[in-house]
Amino acid sequence: MKIEIEKVTKIYNKSGKSDHIVLEDVTFSIDDGDFVIILGESGCGKTTLLNMLAGLELPTSGKIYVDGEEISGIHPSRSILFQQPTLIPWLTVKENVAYGCKLRGDTQKLDYRVNQFLEIMGIAGFADAKPSQLSLGMAQRVCLARAIVGLPDALLLDEPFASLDTFTQAHIQEELVNLWLAEQFTAVFVTHDIDEAIRMGNKIILLAGEPAHIKDIFEINEEYPRDRNNPKFKEIHTQILEKFKNSYLAKRSLL
Repeated sequence: MKIEIEKVTKIYNKSGKSDHIVLEDVTFSIDDGDFVIILGESGCGKTTLLNMLAGLELPTSGKIYVDGEEISGIHPSRSILFQQPTLIPWLTVKENVAYGCKLRGDTQKLDYRVNQFLEIMGIAGFADAKPSQLSLGMAQRVCLARAIVGLPDALLLDEPFASLDTFTQAHIQEELVNLWLAEQFTAVFVTHDIDEAIRMGNKIILLAGEPAHIKDIFEINEEYPRDRNNPKFKEIHTQILEKFKNSYLAKRSLL
């Protein structure tokens, strides 16, 4: 799935207060099969941009196109994974994974697909468990399986591993990258973690400023898996951190 963002601005109107401009004149493109990272500090508008890609919100001005057609709302071809696991407590793991597909009537080989992604996520042994029996990391794996079982053209992820411990986080990051390499869907991943961004993406969109705009775009062509001790990894990390520092100092000078 190819996605094009053209001069997108998002403004929230607050009653009795001045308008809040979250994003301003954001333009970039995502090629089919890209793993794009939207990187920026907390509160800079990353989630707002992801919600617009999902069709949950619309731009105040500008356009977002998917394969040449303007986004006007949500669509099953674009699946989204949120920061906190959201599972239906009275359904089993297997039923949770299949739930969205059943609602849409997408039942062809559904049982096979559900079992396949439970196996890929390493949770096949918990197919009949209820969400209350799962750890946070396992619950997020279930959500990831549910997001991908419908074979979407694009997977949108909003800091999905931020609340996990370091070891679980690293393991699921690796699982997601391997899944992306195998299935070749387009992925857009929001994070404020520079290491996570470099470890996973082949393109990093750096958002900064108030209102937020694109500060820089980094193309990363290193092979997977990526080692943070690799000199190239450290070089990219330093470049991104320097951009953040410059943006922060520029913002402070305006205060």
